[in-house]
Amino acid sequence: MTRTADEEAILRTVLDEWQQGVDAHDPERVAARFTEDAVFQGLHPYSVGRRGVAAYYASQPMGMTARYEILETRRLADDLVLGYQNVEFGFTDRPSLTVSLSLLVTRRTDGWYVAHYQVSLLP
Repeated sequence: MTRTADEEAILRTVLDEWQQGVDAHDPERVAARFTEDAVFQGLHPYSVGRRGVAAYYASQPMGMTARYEILETRRLADDLVLGYQNVEFGFTDRPSLTVSLSLLVTRRTDGWYVAHYQVSLLP
């Protein structure tokens, strides 16, 4: 595994807020951690921008939770960090679902935001 404490701290800042929004079933809070032009690929067709992120999370079942584990990080530029995570989504009425999540987070004047979100199911 390759990651630095600084890169991991950046990702945790963004992912902790994302996780809290998912756990609270607050789609607008989740979407607020994304850039206005973020490319978002969950397990449905992709979207661009916060509106698509909010709509995706609004469609998720009540009681869904997220737990993540950072596996890899890379600092691609001073204001750009790549993260590769495992995420386990928990549900109240069915078994949990584990996915792989790749993120690109970028620094804006007021903090770090997700610019690219890509989920994949691995066998």
